[in-house]
Amino acid sequence: MKIGFIGCGNMGQAMMWGMLSSGRVKTSEVLVSTKTLASKVNLQKKYGVETVEKNVEVAMLSDIIFLAVKPQYYEEVIQEIKGAIWENKILVSIAPGKTLAWLEEQVGRRVKIVRAMPNTPSMVKEGMTGICANDLVTPSEFDMICKLFNTFSKTEIVTEHLMDVVTAVSGSSPAYVFMFIEAMADAAVEGGMPRAQAYTFAAQAVLGSAKMVLETGMHPGQLKDMVCSPGGTTIQAVHALEEKGMRAAVMDAMKICLDKSRNM
Repeated sequence: MKIGFIGCGNMGQAMMWGMLSSGRVKTSEVLVSTKTLASKVNLQKKYGVETVEKNVEVAMLSDIIFLAVKPQYYEEVIQEIKGAIWENKILVSIAPGKTLAWLEEQVGRRVKIVRAMPNTPSMVKEGMTGICANDLVTPSEFDMICKLFNTFSKTEIVTEHLMDVVTAVSGSSPAYVFMFIEAMADAAVEGGMPRAQAYTFAAQAVLGSAKMVLETGMHPGQLKDMVCSPGGTTIQAVHALEEKGMRAAVMDAMKICLDKSRNM
């Protein structure tokens, strides 16, 4: 089996490294297209994978083609490679807003397509991916693709109409979380804590809190209540956040993100 990557930026490399470091995929099974000599040298030195200059070479030589370029380049790249996407190959898209029907239309015929939305925490093997496929992808093929994504993220199968929601709740949300961590660290610095230490305290608090949600199965509201002692410091902080409209701001931001994804 040959796995090809067209586009190998942060997300492409995170996916490729997850697959390679898991042992599920060998370096000899990976093929990457590169536009520059510097990129070619870097990828070969860092991962030991084979590189080629043309995207169409990746499409021709690969069984699974990961299309990991930015969304605005999808139409151009698909036009370049569509003649090499044969019926036995699987095209995997990770672009927001690009539906299975749109992808099929660009290829010009019905082919096997998987649509996925991973996120940047995949770079540290803590990603979250929503995934769906068209009806030409067999159950065994879909299971294989899911297992590849599981090498760098948790993977949940969703119906396609929820893929834009996935973009808002996990695809884009690391940016919201990073802002929250930065804001908490800024407040800690204002309180006298050194900057590096402030980031450690804030980031670990977020990491531990997320782990509690996933591992205890308790409602986030219950977990919040556990921290809020009567007349204590935490409930005063929660009051301030509610007064400033934290929940509404997050929900509004996600709605804007969702709407943008639906209209890309």
